[in-house]
Amino acid sequence: MEQSPNLELHKGRSAHADAAPDLAGRFGALRDQIARGILGQRTLVERLLIALLADGHLLVEGAPGLAKTTAVKYLAVGLEGDFHRVQFTPDLLPADLTGTEIYRPHDGSFRFDRGPIFHNLLLADEVNRAPAKVQSALLEAMGERQVTVGRETYPLPELFLVMATQNPIEQEGTYPLPEAQLDRFLLHVRVDYPDLETERAILRLNRDQARGDQAPRESAVVLTQAEVFAARRAILDLYMAPEVEDYLVHLVMATRRPGAYARDLDGWLRFGASPRATIALDRCARARAWLAGRDFVSPEDVQALAPDVLRHRVLLSYEAEAEGRCADDFVTALLARVPAP
Repeated sequence: MEQSPNLELHKGRSAHADAAPDLAGRFGALRDQIARGILGQRTLVERLLIALLADGHLLVEGAPGLAKTTAVKYLAVGLEGDFHRVQFTPDLLPADLTGTEIYRPHDGSFRFDRGPIFHNLLLADEVNRAPAKVQSALLEAMGERQVTVGRETYPLPELFLVMATQNPIEQEGTYPLPEAQLDRFLLHVRVDYPDLETERAILRLNRDQARGDQAPRESAVVLTQAEVFAARRAILDLYMAPEVEDYLVHLVMATRRPGAYARDLDGWLRFGASPRATIALDRCARARAWLAGRDFVSPEDVQALAPDVLRHRVLLSYEAEAEGRCADDFVTALLARVPAP
């Protein structure tokens, strides 16, 4: 009897999925815990956990006051490890981020004083306000998980996550992030304003906190670093059907030769996504499926993460920009034209 293709997409069960159901439950509890304090930003909370599980970095873009900074603080409270926030400014120096060598006059030696980048969680607030030298220091840390100062190279912690924020409104005094650095971000997430009911809930929560009716922020769930590393291994064991894998690869390939998939997309792009996008989309789709309690990756997981994985990795042509198109328009069109299994 011939088996249904849809059943093939869901075939297989990983050992980690059976052996560690409590681990997925603890991550789910942490997600709910953060969401109770960050109202109306469920997608941002989920993307934070996906970046943590997929061992990548997160670029968050949104107007001021949308809880971007608060979200990563809540994550830090629920995670074993240290956290540091750096406010990026035009006068920031690389040494302010990486640290510097300090001369010791009593013995004529130098001692390296580590900077904030050596923390497990680093919040780079308004990252596009820092000049090129600071961006290059951050680029090495994100890409190579190390910092070079003088002739010495220092490894960063095994658990290392950068969440960078940027304000899309105010562009005065900012430095656009170079494409090489953008490619180092696993996800580029855009956050928007909450709806009417969520706005009311935010108002009431803030009022209760101001009156002292709410208990001080504390974490009932604190994940250890060992649990994070175990979860990362677990998501790699999730089953991905060959058809879903082919679909994922074709989505990335279509950013390089869009005309081969849809003639009306030909000429939209100058540059497509790198193989790093393929790896990122695979890891993120697996993490989303695992957080949802599934032991297989579905095409919907790939489709849900494709905009956040691809929007900062494609460069539109001048003609497409002149017609008012943006990267999100291209990814949306791509998802509509590349056939899903």
